[in-house]
Amino acid sequence: MQANHSEEDSPEACFHCNLPVPPKEDIVAEIDGEPQHFCCLGCKAVCEAIYAAGLDGFYLRTPEDGCLAPPPEIPKELALYDLDEVQEEFVDDLGEEREIHLLIEGIHCAACVWLIEHTLNAEAGVTSAQVNLSGKRLHVKWHNSAISLSRIIKRLGQIGYAAVPYDPEIAEGSLKKQNRNLLYRMAFAAFGMMNLLWVSIALYSGANEGEFRSLFHWIGFALATPVLLYSGYPFYRGAWSGLRNLHLGMDLPIAIGASITYLYSVYVTVTGSLIGEVYYDTVVNFLFVILVGRYLEAISKRQAVAATQRLLDLQPRVATCLVDGEEKIVPIRAVGTDDTVMVKPGERIPVDGVVTNGHSSVDEAMLTGESQAVNKKEGDIVSAGTINAHGVLQVKVTGSLKNTALGRIIRLVEEAQGSKAPIQCLADQIVPWFVAVTLLLATTTFLFWVDNSFEVALLAATSVLIITCPCAFGLATPMSIAVASGLGAKYGILVKNGEVLETLSSINHVVFDKTGTLTEGGMSVVGIYTEEAEWGVNQTTPPAESVVELMQKAFAIERFSEHPTAQAVTSWYQAFASGTTRLKGSEFKYRPGLGVSGIVADQQLCAGNSVMMGNEGLARSDRLEQFARQLGEQGVGSFYIGIDGRQVGLVAVEDRIRPDARELISDLKAEGLHLTLLSGDRQQAAEAIAHRLGGMDVIAEVLPEQKDQVVQRLQEQGQRVAMVGDGVNDAPALVRADVGIAMGSGTDVSIASADIVLMSSELEKVRLAIGLSRRTLLTIRQNIGISIVYNIIMVPLAMAAFVTPLVAAISMPLSSLAVIGNSARIRTLFKGVRAQ
Repeated sequence: MQANHSEEDSPEACFHCNLPVPPKEDIVAEIDGEPQHFCCLGCKAVCEAIYAAGLDGFYLRTPEDGCLAPPPEIPKELALYDLDEVQEEFVDDLGEEREIHLLIEGIHCAACVWLIEHTLNAEAGVTSAQVNLSGKRLHVKWHNSAISLSRIIKRLGQIGYAAVPYDPEIAEGSLKKQNRNLLYRMAFAAFGMMNLLWVSIALYSGANEGEFRSLFHWIGFALATPVLLYSGYPFYRGAWSGLRNLHLGMDLPIAIGASITYLYSVYVTVTGSLIGEVYYDTVVNFLFVILVGRYLEAISKRQAVAATQRLLDLQPRVATCLVDGEEKIVPIRAVGTDDTVMVKPGERIPVDGVVTNGHSSVDEAMLTGESQAVNKKEGDIVSAGTINAHGVLQVKVTGSLKNTALGRIIRLVEEAQGSKAPIQCLADQIVPWFVAVTLLLATTTFLFWVDNSFEVALLAATSVLIITCPCAFGLATPMSIAVASGLGAKYGILVKNGEVLETLSSINHVVFDKTGTLTEGGMSVVGIYTEEAEWGVNQTTPPAESVVELMQKAFAIERFSEHPTAQAVTSWYQAFASGTTRLKGSEFKYRPGLGVSGIVADQQLCAGNSVMMGNEGLARSDRLEQFARQLGEQGVGSFYIGIDGRQVGLVAVEDRIRPDARELISDLKAEGLHLTLLSGDRQQAAEAIAHRLGGMDVIAEVLPEQKDQVVQRLQEQGQRVAMVGDGVNDAPALVRADVGIAMGSGTDVSIASADIVLMSSELEKVRLAIGLSRRTLLTIRQNIGISIVYNIIMVPLAMAAFVTPLVAAISMPLSSLAVIGNSARIRTLFKGVRAQ
């Protein structure tokens, strides 16, 4: 409970927060019929509010001898949070019943969770209040007509907590602060470790038997004590929390191992015993190694929050509204449904809406993952975050902020992140039993020897605790993962969350996004056909002169367009015809959804689809029509070129399949994995691509929001799913999947959302990542086996008093060294593979 709330402690400690009371700031108030002392008016007000609400049980639940933080400052201008214009950024539905996530400052333990939930649930109008202690977030639902959001925040302030609507950018800043605190503890332990090294060398070199023995012991005590108190604090807090909840976690053996070793060393130091040895270096080294692992874990949590922020960055902050025919730039929050916004060429579309005037092509690659621009005209739907490429568009707003397609994707990412359960590794399952057995064995050893000699009993029991210190168990998983992660990075496989390697080893279903993953993500010319000749991308001889001449004329017009198809023509021209005389084009016309036209060398040229050819009344070519049908059956797109009233050429363009895609599919199928191609393309086109890759299941015509649902359905069928993708629309699916794998050429968002990133975008790395994960899991199991065998051999020797604490301290690292050496063997997996 909160440290001794009694008059005897006052005015030395504040009744609420237990911090020292400055003599000049002593504030006295009557609490529950007794005068109590407080360090500030804030603590006094909070305590009075808690007792007035009948929630004084809070003090019975706070950690004993623990200090609460003084009440943080309540946010100013709380009334602003009651405005719908402000709430719409944080609240999905502005109806009668609302819900919001609040970021809480001042929360630090389970007692805080109890107090917040009981306080708010007692408020009229609040229907639900749930606190996430690890994320320091409160999810609250309330009836807006019965209680305001500002009242909820104010009530939290009255009991000692500051709350603001949850924002990923704010949360990331909070996580940065926590990580920095952890880094300080780690650095402090490293400082103590380096200095204790010299003390240990001196003692092991003979000083432990000389006149300076006691001096070195006290120096070790002076160095180790602050490290244990400061760097070891998180482990003691976690161990106490676990005991209160009747759970033996990893923090408990860490705390026990460090404490017993330290206390025995203090006993030897204070008594000047010539029998025992001190192990201050063991304490500090142990804390430093564990803190390094905790820090790496904390970094991965921060990256998860950063992924959501990168999605939010795609949402434009302002929009150009048309008010009474005049342009007016306004904040995106001020844009309402049925307003009209204007989008100029090159700008991101700020809202979801319907085109009411203008026509253009829109790059939707960031949303759909498809590289080809989509033509938009009056009546067509456009989405926030996409890029207007050509003409000016006037758009009637149907949704903004969280009500857009992009906003829904952001929400899906957040939900998927929240639903992803942490991996319960094998070591964690063993540790509770291991801890209980260790305590039992140490106690048994002490009781067995105590009648013979207290000194022998203490040494033997201490030896058991030292020798069974769970270092090897603690290193079994993180050491294997550290080696695998570093090795993977060297070979272009960036593992963002080490534990995912364990999950990937059990994957039985791999889902591939098509565009930018199995394909290159950009349009290319793969074939050119005329009445006299033809050229293919796999052709080794130069294209015929008639083909070059035709493409030269096409380039003269297409160079005025920014359409992906035009860019494919430009790329071909620069590769095969850049040395020829450049023709001049004029009277360029862009026809949305059809193609382009213009004058080249006094000839009327048009390039576009079959509809455009019909509209222009061009004479058809049976040979070219036949090629177009064949290409369509293969899932390859094409467009015609017409000159002076007749079709003269056909150009095949496609997002080409990556060269190593077919080999990867073959290898994964040989390993017994189930494969699925996921695409927004037409079913026929997607099946044609799958056939060319060697065959796999196809799920086509999938909308951006549905990719996440497809992965979820597969998981509900019992599949362990790995998702390989690269687009923004893949982000929710990458997070929802058991393992998300992003191509390095993909968007910043997909990379931030995935668990594994292939830095070079070589598909072969997918197979190597799966192989690395399986080897890692095997190594983890071997490491746990090594630790168990070590304990089976050494613990009986320690119980029999054959092993002194000094020998125990020396032998304890042996199991850790064995674990480290076995983990290093993972490197043999990449023999013969070229490093990144």
